Amino acid sequence: MNDNLFVDTNILVYSVADDLRKRVVAEELLMQDVIVISPQVISEFVAVTLRKRILEPTKVTEYARKFLRAFQITVTSAETIAIALEIMTKYRLSYWDSLILAAALESSCSVVYSEDLQAGQVIEGRLTIVNPFASAG
Repeated sequence: MNDNLFVDTNILVYSVADDLRKRVVAEELLMQDVIVISPQVISEFVAVTLRKRILEPTKVTEYARKFLRAFQITVTSAETIAIALEIMTKYRLSYWDSLILAAALESSCSVVYSEDLQAGQVIEGRLTIVNPFASAG
């Protein structure tokens, strides 16, 4: 049985960025069987790649549509927000990080790949945060 794997925004951004080492790691991650992202992650990808001028607007749109087709997209519901608020309080995380973790939990993910969250931390006894770049060079 394959586990669902959630990827944070930075994984998508690095998959199209100039940093070759991180790009290779991100691209390999995105080739896993079941990748899950949330509307927040795709929205942040669009905002970051435009704001930092990583991609031209037409390429941002092209990649965003590709990601929407390729990956499982969560739904952000009232329950997702309630779970995020609990995580925010319990683990003393930002609301936005907590919302990502809540989406991953609701999608039965066992791992969240992120450069920004605390690597090795386990959320609710079943969701592990992994920094895929920590050992990549």
